[in-house]
Amino acid sequence: MSEKQAVSVELKDLVKVFPAYGSQGDFTAVNHVSLTAEPGEMVTLLGPSGCGKTTILRMVSGFEIPTSGQVLIGGKNVSTLPPNKRNVGMMFQSYALFPHLNVFENVAYGLRIKRRPDQEIRERVRQVLELMQIEPFEQRMPNQLSGGQQQRVALARAVVTEPSVLLFDEPLSNLDAKLREYMRDELRKIQQRVGITSIYVTHDQSEAMAISDKVVVMRSGIIKQVGTATGIYTSPDSCFVADFMGKANFLPVTGWQQGETVRVFGQTVRAKASATLGNQEPVLMVRPENVLLDQNGPFRAKVETATYMGQTFQYVLDCEGTSISVADYSYHTNGVFKPGDEVRWSMVEESLRLIPKEEKDA
Repeated sequence: MSEKQAVSVELKDLVKVFPAYGSQGDFTAVNHVSLTAEPGEMVTLLGPSGCGKTTILRMVSGFEIPTSGQVLIGGKNVSTLPPNKRNVGMMFQSYALFPHLNVFENVAYGLRIKRRPDQEIRERVRQVLELMQIEPFEQRMPNQLSGGQQQRVALARAVVTEPSVLLFDEPLSNLDAKLREYMRDELRKIQQRVGITSIYVTHDQSEAMAISDKVVVMRSGIIKQVGTATGIYTSPDSCFVADFMGKANFLPVTGWQQGETVRVFGQTVRAKASATLGNQEPVLMVRPENVLLDQNGPFRAKVETATYMGQTFQYVLDCEGTSISVADYSYHTNGVFKPGDEVRWSMVEESLRLIPKEEKDA
């Protein structure tokens, strides 16, 4: 692949309204979204079905025209340009390989459409097949390939035309769990090697955490939080974000006076307040791995359920009527508890966050 300067992608106050259909009113799929993907960055749009992430991808690619707002690629407004004028590559959930063409011709297709010389096509296709480590399969038909090999062919076809931007629409959802994990790591390595600015859509938080430079959590057409995977996981701004970006416990608190000290189940703890809290009523957010089964802990609870997960024993505790999820990585030393057992527990105080009390479901 030739060296190419990576470009930025900027969404400015982007809105997409789908007109009324039958008895349904107008539907706002994307509601005043502004976002920047820096040159060479992998940005992941994460959220539940219907939150607007795929609609954003389609507006960047040109398959949907914004109701208002702008899409800028490399500083150029492309909002009304057709897909073939945007120099954008897209990898679909279904891979969309041509069943009647072999691997080489599937990858070469975009270059042939652009009427590139045969010698250039041969060189660039061989280059990208080598990059994806699928050059031994160039004469095979798609139905002779495994799911992971098909995904590499689809990615090769997307990058061989050297697009300015690469878009991924849930490309791993058709793979089994183990292959999905392997391919997401491979896909990330290839994206970094090629250096193309990329936007990736998924509803899988572990996928988003594994591959992203920047994660954008969406709900009902709006952006709820933008940041690194680590930043959002450890410091979510809301119950929705905390619950969507992994598992979370939300504990009732008393005695909060806009400081960092609160009372939980009769005990005083220190916790950092999110920037979004303001004067709202808070809850205490703690991740299951930061709830510690501790014989000297200040809290008491009863075990409701106990589930062996290999690396962890996962428990649900009942503490004064509140259910608390625990991921115990130290069960070899802590011992294993069964439903009905009384336990004591503590929390990793540095991990505690006060966030606005709200409905956490989408």
